[in-house]
Amino acid sequence: MHVRVVEDDARLAATLAKGLGEAGYRVSTCGTAADAIRAQEADPADLFVLDIGLPDRSGLTVLSHLRARGLSTAVIVLTARDSVKDRVLGLDLGADDYLVKPFAFDELLARIRARLRRPETPDSRVLQADTLTLDLMTHRVMRGAREVVLTGQEVALLRYLLVHAGSPVSRDMLARDVWNIQSQATPLDNVIDVHISHLRTKVDTEADRKLIHTVRGVGFILKAEP
Repeated sequence: MHVRVVEDDARLAATLAKGLGEAGYRVSTCGTAADAIRAQEADPADLFVLDIGLPDRSGLTVLSHLRARGLSTAVIVLTARDSVKDRVLGLDLGADDYLVKPFAFDELLARIRARLRRPETPDSRVLQADTLTLDLMTHRVMRGAREVVLTGQEVALLRYLLVHAGSPVSRDMLARDVWNIQSQATPLDNVIDVHISHLRTKVDTEADRKLIHTVRGVGFILKAEP
């Protein structure tokens, strides 16, 4: 099993890598959020040990990136900030577990074992809302018995909406997590609106119930009409 340690403290990263390697895991390390995202695309890991306090941006952006793409990769978040607010934020974004620094290595090891021995459910790679499904392996989209043909960017956008189904998402969230734009010299609002319009046409036009809705002053939400 492959564990990726995302930690900017070189000494701690080396210690964790050594201990995990001795425990039988294949280990890779990254010191920034950007490196972690690139590494995951090139060589997917089964579990992340993810520090929040990274030098380029919060480690939670890595977590958001994974979940926005519908990936169920296990994530154990590390932080020196022992507050309920930080824990809740990490868990709300999709973290599987949480450890506050300093921690005992044996406890981390036990939590890793617990996460990796949980079998994946057969449908965990399929996202669904009402009659709409997205297969995360094949990128095949179905609305009931009808196949919906999408572009790659539309698939990424739909995946994000499905992951956040029932909750509104803003254009800023979409720019950051789907288009990977961290700072916008020129806002992407028009680009996002065009993609939403195309996606809505493909997904909802022939359906009895509409799923993609505009939330005025906020953004968009994917949910079934009553």
